[in-house]
Amino acid sequence: MIPTRARPESLERAVRSVLAQTRLDAAELVIVDNDPAGSARHVAARLAEGAPLPLIYVHEPEPGVANARNAGMARARGGLIAFLDDDEEAAGDWLERLRAAQALYDADAVFGPVQTRLPGGVTRHRAYFERFFARLGPTESGPVDRHWGCGNSLVRRVAMPDPERPFAAERNRIGGEDDLLFGRMGDAGARFAWAADAVVWEHPEPARITLGYTLKRAFAYGQGPSAASAAASPPRWHGVLWWMGVGAAQSAVFALEAAWKLLLWRADRVFALHRLAGALGKIFWWGPFKVSFYGGPA
Repeated sequence: MIPTRARPESLERAVRSVLAQTRLDAAELVIVDNDPAGSARHVAARLAEGAPLPLIYVHEPEPGVANARNAGMARARGGLIAFLDDDEEAAGDWLERLRAAQALYDADAVFGPVQTRLPGGVTRHRAYFERFFARLGPTESGPVDRHWGCGNSLVRRVAMPDPERPFAAERNRIGGEDDLLFGRMGDAGARFAWAADAVVWEHPEPARITLGYTLKRAFAYGQGPSAASAAASPPRWHGVLWWMGVGAAQSAVFALEAAWKLLLWRADRVFALHRLAGALGKIFWWGPFKVSFYGGPA
């Protein structure tokens, strides 16, 4: 499944990488267009001609990342759902590697690495941006006791709490709907695995390769555990207090680290600012501090 919104060129690259997979037996590709104007329709129609698998176009005009994923889940027919973001490009054996890991470890969700491909002209803070948009994990495949996000994952449908609408609508604008889902699956005893050889490459939009975007995103990521504890049913207020306390302690340490690295103008100063933003997110997670990334103007 590939959810997308107003990024036809990026979407085409992602779709073509799926159509070029080494093994596509018993597979289908669901493209979920979350642009109210339906800007991905012509891309899907053109690429469906002669495609080696059924290509299903779904238009979900109500903006929101959870809305898009849920619309795709409603149309998908498979028992295993592979997720690829529209700014990602899969290696030729990506799907085969995910399937192999899922079968070998009898996993309910399998995750793989994401490597960053930046434009050549990006030189300022390049190492930071390469790390920010990447996903690192174990060097070898195997069972893991943690989860990552949806981009580059394979999930067993029946292991989801609600197989038809597994993604929480309250995360439509702020994201983290996948973290919330996998957290709930883990609480229910789901088995997770890592496929070190199931590689995808992320091509970040130029507008996102800025400190303004990445530090805001770090703050939103930091909000995740506190907000998830508050959103639990019933709310885990002890968890909220715990994570806010962790954020306060981290903020004190990371603020000092960021201050002296800025004072010395060290090359790695932005990494310290990133850690500080995440720590502050654990403290300021509610109401007016919630960060919106999705569902607004394209």
